[in-house]
Amino acid sequence: MAEPARPATRLDDGEVTARLARVDESLEKVEIAPGPTAQAALDAVRALTEVYGEALARVLDRADAALCARLADDELLDHLLVLHDIHPEPPERRAARAVERLRPALQERGGDAELAGVQGPVAQVRLRAPGCGSGCGSGSAGVEEAVREAVLAAAPELTSVEPVPETGSRQAAFVPLDTLTHRPAQPQGAP
Repeated sequence: MAEPARPATRLDDGEVTARLARVDESLEKVEIAPGPTAQAALDAVRALTEVYGEALARVLDRADAALCARLADDELLDHLLVLHDIHPEPPERRAARAVERLRPALQERGGDAELAGVQGPVAQVRLRAPGCGSGCGSGSAGVEEAVREAVLAAAPELTSVEPVPETGSRQAAFVPLDTLTHRPAQPQGAP
């Protein structure tokens, strides 16, 4: 009697990242190499990627909504679903999830981000940079760039990410009391 198959050892996220970096390095070398052998290697990688994409699409065709949601919750599978343009979720939901994934790191540094909505191909995001309100200086530029990259990676069919002003959470500007109670002197002859 044959032994039952043992589960394959799974790669952790760090190992997946390392392997993807190796793939990128190898492909860069092949892309700059001249000749038909390099072109054949690139063609083979493209064809293999297309076949794996088709296989993944067939898995989705057979999956119920709960399984599709679980697949989309896995960062690696989420990326592959986007890569093959077969993600079961709309771009708005993926953009929102990308922003939500960034929020803890932003909040830890005193900033924040929230998806305000998607209008056509444009994601609108409320941003607060660390240590200031919306739209202040270079701190907001770094937050804006991080959010833009995350949103467009999660939903590449969107073409841009625009910051929108914060609403309701702004602090009132300080107005000294004496300017409210002191009337300016009236010019002579005024009623």
